[in-house]
Formats: sequence, C-alpha cells, structure tokens
Amino acid sequence: MIGSRFLGAVAFGAALTLGAPAPQAADEIVLGFAVADSGMMNAYDSDSKKMALLWMDEQNAKGGLLGKQMKAVSADTKSDRVEGAKAGQRVLRDGAVLVFATCDYDYGAPAALQAQQAGVISVFLCAGDPKAGVMGVGPFSFTSSNAAQVEGATLAEWGAKKKNYKTAYVLLDESLEYNKSACAGFDWAFPKVGGEIVGHDVFKGSDPSIASQITRFRSITAEKPVDVFVLCSSMPGAGSALRQIRGAGIDLPVFGSQSMDGLYWQDAVPGLKDFYVPIQASSYGDDPRPEVNELAERFAAKFGARPASQYAFPIWAFMELWGKAVEKAGTTDAKAVVDVMNTYKDEPTLLGPRTFTPMLHIQDQPLELIAEVGGGQGKVIDQWRISEPVPQEVLYRLKK
Repeated sequence: MIGSRFLGAVAFGAALTLGAPAPQAADEIVLGFAVADSGMMNAYDSDSKKMALLWMDEQNAKGGLLGKQMKAVSADTKSDRVEGAKAGQRVLRDGAVLVFATCDYDYGAPAALQAQQAGVISVFLCAGDPKAGVMGVGPFSFTSSNAAQVEGATLAEWGAKKKNYKTAYVLLDESLEYNKSACAGFDWAFPKVGGEIVGHDVFKGSDPSIASQITRFRSITAEKPVDVFVLCSSMPGAGSALRQIRGAGIDLPVFGSQSMDGLYWQDAVPGLKDFYVPIQASSYGDDPRPEVNELAERFAAKFGARPASQYAFPIWAFMELWGKAVEKAGTTDAKAVVDVMNTYKDEPTLLGPRTFTPMLHIQDQPLELIAEVGGGQGKVIDQWRISEPVPQEVLYRLKK
C-alpha cells in the first residue's frame, strides 16, 4: 500500500519538476500512457494499452474528436512506483489531456497524482481498488474497472445460490490493496446469503512458501468441513500459492479474483480444475455479447493475437464514455469533461451500463461473467449481478 506521506511527496515533487506542458498542435489531442511497458505489471497493462490505442485508431478513422486527431505519447513506469511518478510527469510535459495509469492502485497512483496536480483527467487502465479515483487521487481521476469488492461479492452470491456452498475459507495476499478489496467483498456478501467463513489467513505474494498457512488450514478444517477455498491474490504470487494449495492435496473448488483470468499463467498449476474467477468480458471467444467477441477479433487483426485476459476490455468502455463527454462538453478541459461524466447514470457501453458520481468513479454493481479457468483453457459458464451495490463502508474497508 502506498502511504499518504509517499503520495504527498510525489505530488509536491510534481509541483517542483512538472513544468509547463508542451503546446499541442491545433489539430491534435494528446493522450499519455504512463504505464508499465516492462516489469511485472506489464502482464496487466499491455493489452489494456493496446485496446486504448485500438479505440483511438478507430475513432481517428471516423474523424477523431472535436474534429481533431488523437495522438499517443508514452513513458514506461517499469512497474516501479517512483518511475510511475516520473512517467506521469513526462507525458504531461508532452501535452497529454488524458493520462492512463497502471492497472493497479498501488502502482498507478503516482502517475495519476501527477495528472490530478496538473488539472488533467487520469484513468487507471483497470484498477479494482476504489481508491483508484476520487478518494485516493482526486476528482479528476477514474478507473475503467469495477470495484474489486464486486468480484468477491459476485463469487459469494453465485457460490451460495448456484453451487450451494455453505462454508468457505479465505486466504488473503496482503501485497496489494486490490487483493484486500476483493476479499472484503466476499467477507461482506457471503454471510448475507447464509454462508459461513470458517477461517481467514494471510500471506505475501513474494513469500516463497505458504506451508504454514496450509498447516493452519488443515487444523481448522479438520473440525469444520469447507465447501470452497477463496484466494485473493494477484500474479505472480497467486500462481505460486495456487500450485502449493493443489500440491498439498487440497482439491476443493477455489475462487480467485479476476487478476487470475487468462491462459498465460496456467503452466504454473498443471492440470488445474474447479477454479472459478469473475470477469468483465471474455477473451476466450465465448462472451455472451457478440460485439465483445467482434472487438476481440479486431484486436487480434491489429496486434496479431487475441487479448490474453479480460483486462483488455474495460478501458474500451471508459473511452466510449470519455469520448462522448468530450464531444458534449465541446472541449478536452478536465473540469468540463468530468462534469459531464459525473451525470452518467446507467450510460450504455460495450460492456453494459456505467454510472459515475462526483464521489465514485468506479463501478459498484456491474454484471460479471463467471469463468472456469484451468487445463490451458477458460470458458464462461454463467453471469451474475450482485443483489445490491457495494456499500461505502465496504468499498473503503472502513469496518474490520
């Protein structure tokens, strides 16, 4: 977690080093990517960045925005938080009127804070922690994604009502705020639908072994049977933890977060089965919305392969909304555009309706698909919308 002292220092540093942005050509609109072109976060940022570039290309072919063509500028964060702040400063100096930040609050906030300080809109490519927005950065910051709490709550309700799971065990990777938010959603929703969480434990994604956690799991579950194992983690630690869970002979169904969607990591857990993740869109060609599958094909035609996971898609929906707001406002000025976006209530997008308010720039009750992932493949098996929006005290983890 990035501490407020660190973030404040980053913002202060921006005031000293940002300088005046480069002037834009009269006929162009500059969009800046301060994201991970290298390092571990590239697994999440790469396809999402490509999807935003595809949107720009297709929009430019239609005439651009406000009669102007869009131009991309980039700076690599190298999956490093300090480099993230520098990358944000660089794309702002290049004239960016929209700054894309890494697909995670912890790693993307340094760049997003540079945009906020400069009075420019930022969007996290796909961050799921609700602080990726107004509360953690400021009123000009958005994320294209759903709240991670929605993922946990979706699995809780779906598991209880469709799979008849009555007991669960939760293992939390404390490395990222996103992981904590995913577990918070499950912890909130599962008891509401009659489920019982029989035990919690924690680890760090960088831990080489979770043997002690597995031992504690066996001790607790020897007295109370468990229907489903809940793993709130992200790559690369998530793959290692899941491999150890299965290697220990724990063959229970496992719920993961959408950070574990995709095929790229599955060699880490050979023969994986009974593993389920919530996703916003399917990269497997079986999304129930034909237009999503068509978009994946256009992506493949441009970049040579289909998206590796669901993380490519949410930014497309955000760009639809941002572009519409720019046209309605008649300007790329941040305040004018955000004022329009804050009026969106169930605004249609490729991925379904989206809502923003002055206090919430993340989705708190979107439709999720349920994917079964493993054995070198993935497939959509169901879809679910949680019965009520995630309340603020859960979104911001105000209660223990």
